[in-house]
Amino acid sequence: MKRSKPVFDFAQYPMSEKVTFFRHVNDQLFGNPLYPTPDITFADAKAAVDALEAAILAAKHGGATAVSAMHDAAERADMIYKTLAHYVERTAAGDETSILSSGFHISKQPVLTPKSELTAFDGEHSGGVRLVAKALLGAVAYLWQMAIDDGSGTGLVWIAIGSTTRATFEMNGLEIMKRYKFRFAAVTPAGTTDYCEPVTKIIV
Repeated sequence: MKRSKPVFDFAQYPMSEKVTFFRHVNDQLFGNPLYPTPDITFADAKAAVDALEAAILAAKHGGATAVSAMHDAAERADMIYKTLAHYVERTAAGDETSILSSGFHISKQPVLTPKSELTAFDGEHSGGVRLVAKALLGAVAYLWQMAIDDGSGTGLVWIAIGSTTRATFEMNGLEIMKRYKFRFAAVTPAGTTDYCEPVTKIIV
């Protein structure tokens, strides 16, 4: 029987997605009773992610040196979370449920996933975001909402930010390095759909 183990798929993620994933692991792993003594402290893990966030922002407006520093910060963060993944592998001893509770993905899960309903990209200018939804057959309009993500997972206040006839939406003037959640609903001849599963985006 194949034993499950955490994978390093995060090493291939785009920069902003690394930050989101690492924050998720921090939330799931530290304080988890199944993992009482991680090889990396929460303070060190958080510091690495904070440094990566700051480096991403600096690279957005900087030159070659800033971009190089961003890649250095990403490598440091990758190494920290690879160390944590090894700790999870040792501690979980192949138990799939235990590994998933740490926030890491498992080797039995395919890395490639179906296209999500909504994807958030960096905007053309700093402080902007471009949302691309999976178009729904027969939809005549798309309703867009956002909420500020404070990391607690509770108390989200959704506000309407616009409507479009196409499955895309662009917005500017957002606060840099703040995390936002976005979602959409489609208006069809049969009525308005439920809002999709939200996506999180760190604005740069």
